[in-house]
Amino acid sequence: MTKNARVLALFDIDGTLTKARLNITPEMRAFMLSLRERITVGVVGGSDFPKQKEQLGDTVVADYDYAFSENGLTAYKDGELIGQQSFRDKIGEDAMQRLLNFTLAYLSKLNLPVKRGTFIEFRKGMLNISPIGRNCSRPERDEFETYDKTAGVRTAMVAAMQDEFKDLDLTFSIGGQISFDVFPRGWDKTYCLSFINAEDFDEIHFFGDKTYRGGNDFEIFEDPRTVGHTVTSPDDTKAQCEALFFK
Repeated sequence: MTKNARVLALFDIDGTLTKARLNITPEMRAFMLSLRERITVGVVGGSDFPKQKEQLGDTVVADYDYAFSENGLTAYKDGELIGQQSFRDKIGEDAMQRLLNFTLAYLSKLNLPVKRGTFIEFRKGMLNISPIGRNCSRPERDEFETYDKTAGVRTAMVAAMQDEFKDLDLTFSIGGQISFDVFPRGWDKTYCLSFINAEDFDEIHFFGDKTYRGGNDFEIFEDPRTVGHTVTSPDDTKAQCEALFFK
């Protein structure tokens, strides 16, 4: 078997390689390592690098040719750090405090079935905002996801923030079960493509579960530089990759 290094496959993490906020299974990790023997492989997630390591293992930068956390604001290639960027430096402290103050005021008026803690997580490249709070339990996380599908809590909050912060040119992206991300326009998952030399590849594939408009995989899924694939679970990711790359 000869590796076709000119084919690159990029993978979302939550819902694609792992179940939401859970660790990759030994079987899925072994499959991804076997896939890397056939093509070039990378991961691109919205969470920060410590969370990426938690989910994919301490060897994540060795296991993948590319490892992008926070949509590529922290970028590794062949185990080496090749880029870092900061949301706070990009928009400035005054704008950051406007965002934080509005968010806290909005959340204080929300009535939900439950509220827990850590409603705003400040990451290097974005704010992650969770109406229920990231300290919720697994059952509470699952219950909020079901509740939000009909109540539209995150969708309504995103609409309010889009209206309030028109001047900041921000993107608001709903992902996962309980939160949404806020970051400068262009800092969605397509940001990671700036570290990839298109001339090195004949095909660039992307696999993700939130590929609908407003989902945090939408922009890179729709980007003309990629061939987008919508998946429904890690098992579906494996099945689609087997059909494409294990012929």
